[in-house]
Amino acid sequence: MWKRTKRVHVSFNAPKVFQVARQPVDAVFYCLNTTACGLRQEEAEKRQSVYGKNEVIHEQKKNPLVTFVKAFINPFVGVLTVLIAISFVLDVLTAPHGKQDWTSIIIVSTMIVLSAILRFWQEWKANQSSEALQKLVTNTCYVQRLNDTGEIAIEDLVPGDVVMLAAGDMIPADMRIVEAKDLFVSQSTLTGESDAVEKFCSIQEESKHSRSEIELEDICYMGSNVLSGSAKGVVFATGNDTYIGTIAKNVVRHRATTAFDRGITKVSMLLIRFMLFMVPFVFLVNGVTKGDWMQAFIFAISVAVGLTPEMLPMIVSANLSKGALKMSRKKTIVKDLNAIQNFGAMNVLCTDKTGTLTQDHIVLEQHINADGTEDVNNRILRHAYFNSYFQTGLKNLMDCAILSHVKELQLETLSDNYHKVDEIPFDFVRRRMSVVVEDNKGKRQIITKGAVEEMLSICSYAETDGEVKPLTDSLKQRAMRIVEDMNNKGMRVLALARKTFLDKENNFEVEDECEMVLIGYLAFLDPPKESAAQAIYELHSHGIEIKVLSGDNDAVVRTISRQVGIDSTIMYTGGELREMTDEEKSAAVQKGTLFAKLTPMQKVEIIQILQKQNNTVGFLGDGINDAAALRESDVGISVDSAVDIAKESADIILLEKDLMVLEDGVVEGRKTFGNIIKYVKMTASSNFGNMFSVMVASAFLPFLPMLPIHLLIQNLLYDISQTTIPFDRMDKDYLSKPRVWDSSDLSHFMILIGPISSVFDIATYALMWWMFGCDRVGMASLFQSGWFVEGLLSQTLIVHMIRTRKIPFVQSTASWPVLFMTFAIMVLGICMPFTNLGASIGFTPLPWNYFPWLLAILFCYCLLTQGVKVLYIRKYKRWL
Repeated sequence: MWKRTKRVHVSFNAPKVFQVARQPVDAVFYCLNTTACGLRQEEAEKRQSVYGKNEVIHEQKKNPLVTFVKAFINPFVGVLTVLIAISFVLDVLTAPHGKQDWTSIIIVSTMIVLSAILRFWQEWKANQSSEALQKLVTNTCYVQRLNDTGEIAIEDLVPGDVVMLAAGDMIPADMRIVEAKDLFVSQSTLTGESDAVEKFCSIQEESKHSRSEIELEDICYMGSNVLSGSAKGVVFATGNDTYIGTIAKNVVRHRATTAFDRGITKVSMLLIRFMLFMVPFVFLVNGVTKGDWMQAFIFAISVAVGLTPEMLPMIVSANLSKGALKMSRKKTIVKDLNAIQNFGAMNVLCTDKTGTLTQDHIVLEQHINADGTEDVNNRILRHAYFNSYFQTGLKNLMDCAILSHVKELQLETLSDNYHKVDEIPFDFVRRRMSVVVEDNKGKRQIITKGAVEEMLSICSYAETDGEVKPLTDSLKQRAMRIVEDMNNKGMRVLALARKTFLDKENNFEVEDECEMVLIGYLAFLDPPKESAAQAIYELHSHGIEIKVLSGDNDAVVRTISRQVGIDSTIMYTGGELREMTDEEKSAAVQKGTLFAKLTPMQKVEIIQILQKQNNTVGFLGDGINDAAALRESDVGISVDSAVDIAKESADIILLEKDLMVLEDGVVEGRKTFGNIIKYVKMTASSNFGNMFSVMVASAFLPFLPMLPIHLLIQNLLYDISQTTIPFDRMDKDYLSKPRVWDSSDLSHFMILIGPISSVFDIATYALMWWMFGCDRVGMASLFQSGWFVEGLLSQTLIVHMIRTRKIPFVQSTASWPVLFMTFAIMVLGICMPFTNLGASIGFTPLPWNYFPWLLAILFCYCLLTQGVKVLYIRKYKRWL
């Protein structure tokens, strides 16, 4: 037992959690130095300065210094460092006094620093952008404080805070439950068990000897979520002191491997296989033919670096961060940058009806009696008001519409003569909720509202023609006709029932919802959005199929879908799906466009079936019943106004619940994906072609075709020319279809496109050898200068040849950043042999009659590449 003279701060560990669970409520409040009404605001602020923000750090925040140091850790920098060390030994340590030469060391060191700064800047920018965007989306909780009660950000919670919970809420911290009503919590994020667990305000007798802290029935842990019911709890641990925080501190999280990750791995392995063959070949040939094994070794390492797409992480990060920033300007917040790839690949979008196809502004259109007559005396409205007003659970849009309608009629005083006795909260199995109220004269009744069919199942009577009569089959059919007529007008209908003369005093349960009297209906209207039809058309034009997955009535779903242009001829209900075999269900999911009256798990099942059919599936939802589907989909999309668990489960958050915003995001995702693929194919084919040329030259030349430093500088300049690829545009026809990573044709692409440059490299060898006399002794420097310029220009031109399936500069032109950077690098490459910098690394100025030949070679190179491109597209039906 805790001594009441000692107050403690309870951070997470099992013994203390058991202490919190097994103490009386008043002892818990005392030991946490709080009250049943919560903390004072001033005290909460003091505690936050002690305990910090209520945040679980899953991954250590990146330190700028560590990130900068890591920018130096890559093969390119490693080889340059080896070259610096060798140059230092040969040109400084062992050189005669007064003839030490620091030129190569300074040049290579400058290359290392510039390369690292470029990598660091792009990665840091991507990281900062991601963090800034995620801060735009916040989760809140309802906190009871002595002088300031209301919604606050979850991160501002402190031990001692008293929190109110309702269906749809995330558990914001580790809490001891002090009040609970039919509280069911999902702990699947902690235990992996999908079944809900009921929580109480004290440990039940049969469970007092629970062996595991996770099984404690009066403790709720951060990261779990409320499925149904309501509760009040006091926070005893926050942030990294919570159960999930303790796990997070000791377990490194790894996200699931995506198709994109697997594609990148395949590219890397392919290049490694080429490297394992080419590098030993180059080393042996140069060692044997030139006799300088040290120089041959350094050259072979440089060839290995030339085959390494060392800028790939930077290009990917820059593309994703740029895409996320651009999407944020269109009110789309990307929580997980890698979701952008799936956004572009999405070919099926499953969406709920409410708020996406409709205006998300529900109004109470009608309240009528059970026999279909007008509710002249507002009796039905009064009962509906009591049900919505007195419930403590999550008030949905229909509850808000009822309360708003009563306010407009100035009837809010209806509740003055009543008080709540108890309630039976809503859940997604029963699809109804009840309150028990009592008037000032002691008359007590249960008032229940919910989905029509579920309500009819608990009603034994109905009020019709002014009398209470047994609910016969004919009256049920009459009720369904009334409801169907309203559904066909696009209205959603709830039924209302009551039961009076109750024997129970309190502790009402689901079993008490029986033998009730059907008294009327509530009809709500949520009109279609004006932009929905255009958005559906645009999504279809981009190759995305829309499927509506709704828990609503089938008639309402069909009516709204028809109004916004979705094919409504093939519809299935949850009940029909339940009766199907796996094969029938798979066929139904494939051809159906509308699915109504679904349970949350049926939404998940439909998504899983679509994924098995090789679709990339997006899901757009905002309710607690959508959380599982959001997690299961390839890209989960929610809105800023969604319940906490939906926002937590989503990859992408829309600040506007509008399908037009989605269409913009899809296009941006495809642009981002396309630009990444450009880099992969450009680098793989260009590097392969360049290294193939090196192999040929090594076999037949009496000297190295290029010095190692030349090869590395050429590689660095080419990589710099590609840093603007994230800012390039994509052709419209590329954006018209979903794009999925498929590296199956990469080896074909490398083998067919790469050697094209080698043809003209060999032509340049011949030109330099016979036309410019490089066959004479001492002319190796001129040969190396000529091939360096031609190789760099042909490599850089490949950016424009590969970036589009069309004719470059004629039918498709790159964006101005790409044009500027590539041509700037080409100019720099041409000028380098004429500079002191070039001379210091062994270049010789090229004769002017070399350049007409260079233009002719490059022109023929572009023509041949375009011709092979056309043949390639005809054969493989693809380019990027």
